[in-house]
Amino acid sequence: MEGEIQMLVDMHLHESTCSSDSKMTLEEIVATARERGLDAVCITDHDSMGLKETAEQYSRETGFPIFVGVEYFSLWGDITAFGIDRFPDKRIPAQDFVDQVNAAGGFCVACHPFRNNNRGFEDHLWEIQGLHGVEVLNGSTDMEANRKALSICKARNMQMVGASDAHWTSQLGKYATMVPGEPKDLEEFVAALHKGGLKPAIYEEGKGYRIVDTF
Repeated sequence: MEGEIQMLVDMHLHESTCSSDSKMTLEEIVATARERGLDAVCITDHDSMGLKETAEQYSRETGFPIFVGVEYFSLWGDITAFGIDRFPDKRIPAQDFVDQVNAAGGFCVACHPFRNNNRGFEDHLWEIQGLHGVEVLNGSTDMEANRKALSICKARNMQMVGASDAHWTSQLGKYATMVPGEPKDLEEFVAALHKGGLKPAIYEEGKGYRIVDTF
């Protein structure tokens, strides 16, 4: 709807404190996100929500929304989840984890389902029930694999998510998601995700973000 308030959010980022493979600090993430024109970021560290309190405090200090979720490695592959207080301390079936997220009122997304690294759902994306969204644009995944994810996401009428999956600042914001509303905290963010209407976006140097529904 024209005039509707919306936010551009990078929904999959790793910060160096809790993701050992990341080279970005929280301060660098926020500074770079602002430079790229993002309105908020999500920290989704590998099997960790250890940055939650620090991120919430820094968000208040800077006035920049930071939403902390988790990238959980299920037996079928990676899932980002928001709005949960805890996650399993071992790998469990993806369906069991999705069921737990739904029971808590959270929101979960299949990460890079067709990336060739044995951490994506691949064709299990057809089987999983209760999943809310799919990363149809993942910044660490080639476009052919992203297109496969987009095709199934549309066929199953799930939410389309764009995310950089950045581990360094040069990659941050490569892809993002347009989220309706203007959530200020995690509870409001999860509520906005559940309302739907998410749109993936591609960052173009010198032009900003372009909303897409095919590519």
